[in-house]
Amino acid sequence: MILGTSRAVRVWAFPRPTDLRKGFNGLYGLVQNDLGRTVLSGELFLFVNRRRTGCKVLVWDGTGLCIFQKRLERGRFAELWREDGRPVRLTASELALFIEGCALVGSRTLSPDALVSTPLGSDR
Repeated sequence: MILGTSRAVRVWAFPRPTDLRKGFNGLYGLVQNDLGRTVLSGELFLFVNRRRTGCKVLVWDGTGLCIFQKRLERGRFAELWREDGRPVRLTASELALFIEGCALVGSRTLSPDALVSTPLGSDR
């Protein structure tokens, strides 16, 4: 399975450190109760441990829940936690860069704004 194959896929980074011993039910509960999102929407949910050396991505693929997990052998993942407790929204490309260990994810915009279609003949 390829994570986030389209720009239309929404990725939400959980806004604080997560105990990565949590499995399907624990992460599902965090998404539903803390983020107020629906896990079965097809959106991707990123969780990172306190040391920022491990991450998990929870996603519904249409037939069941999937967890992708990675542990860095050197270095740390970018810090995506926010003081206001709101989740950070990432693009699929930014998620891929995050998983590769890119330190810029979350600190600056790495993807252009999405294009908004307008009807033909309307003023922009």
